[in-house]
Amino acid sequence: MVSYRFLAFLTASLLASPGAAFVPSVQRSSSASSLLGAVAKKDSYAVTLLPGDGIGPEITAATKQVLQALATRCNFRIEWKEALIGGAAIDAKNDPFPQESLEQCLASDSVLLACIGGYKWDKNPRELRPETGLLKMRKEMGLFANLRPAKVLPQLIDASTLKREVVEGVDVMVVRELTGDVYFGTPKGIDMVNGQRVGYNNMIYSESEIDRIARVAGDVASKRGGKLCSVDKANVLDVSQLWRDVVTDVITKDFPEVELSHMYVDNAAMQLIRWPKQFDTIVCGNIFGDILSDEASMLVGSLGMLPSASIGESGPGVFEPCHGSAPDIAGQDKANPLAMILSAAMMLQYDLDRPEEAALLEKAVEAALDAGVRTPDLKQDNDGCKLVGCAEMGQVVAKLVAEIEVDIKV
Repeated sequence: MVSYRFLAFLTASLLASPGAAFVPSVQRSSSASSLLGAVAKKDSYAVTLLPGDGIGPEITAATKQVLQALATRCNFRIEWKEALIGGAAIDAKNDPFPQESLEQCLASDSVLLACIGGYKWDKNPRELRPETGLLKMRKEMGLFANLRPAKVLPQLIDASTLKREVVEGVDVMVVRELTGDVYFGTPKGIDMVNGQRVGYNNMIYSESEIDRIARVAGDVASKRGGKLCSVDKANVLDVSQLWRDVVTDVITKDFPEVELSHMYVDNAAMQLIRWPKQFDTIVCGNIFGDILSDEASMLVGSLGMLPSASIGESGPGVFEPCHGSAPDIAGQDKANPLAMILSAAMMLQYDLDRPEEAALLEKAVEAALDAGVRTPDLKQDNDGCKLVGCAEMGQVVAKLVAEIEVDIKV
């Protein structure tokens, strides 16, 4: 069963006003605060930073600067500790997620992750690849649900490669199961069969794994537009047939107010581009969710704008941008830090019980876009906006955090 703390987390996350720009913020009474995050609101927090690889250190530095400005303004402290993950951990410890990193994450109030991976480690054996560390972190911390919002912002409509009439008003939440499916299924490997190498992975889900993510999705959908599309490939995959059966059972019995539909993954990929406004909440397994959530991100113009939350039934969550490590631009001050900054806003609201501060951070990001500053991924020809680098974007948002007028109590 999904814990009350987790459902309370989701309740908070979806009680959004129609005009909310990024991650919805809510007002909460102090009596409820202990139910809505891993820790109750306090004056000082222990946060683990995982800068990772590629552009990770750059966007981490920008995000840390913004959070420092926020903490100063709002009279709380963040005690930072960095830990290794991904390629950086392989180089230093010969392990993509060392035990000491896991222990530090579990002992923290929350975890803020940048990105992992790069060409340097692509030919390593599987156990020494950055992605293996990411999967280990999710499994060991029990982070079974990933929430990825894709909301098109008025300031960035023209940054999308799709027509304005297609993307304007799009607001999709992808709920992705995170600790099962083909990424974790066994047996798996590469063997010699009849004189040739044969690679195999096992797409596997238990009924209980599907049940718990279906309940998360039902709760999410009930607090958004009341529509849930479950994505599978039940016409050819037995595991998808079980997925469809369990999701149908859970939603029809326990979330009768939610309008449930089913869609094959290939059609869903097409429909996200053809007419994305038909979707409100999408629930899918790990591999389908990995692909579709990245596709949905491009509706808003750039992966560099999208935050995510990976959470479990208890303990700290991990908050990270949806994009990768972009090794081709690493060290060139071209990265967009806004997705990580917005991921920090999700962390503030859900793990650190500071929704007002989260709202302030979101407002500062929107104000930066209103001011016409754009990183290279967002810049359009003749848009009249100023091209800035990663560091300057962080400075702009930090300054706005310190100075912007807000109509909420902080």
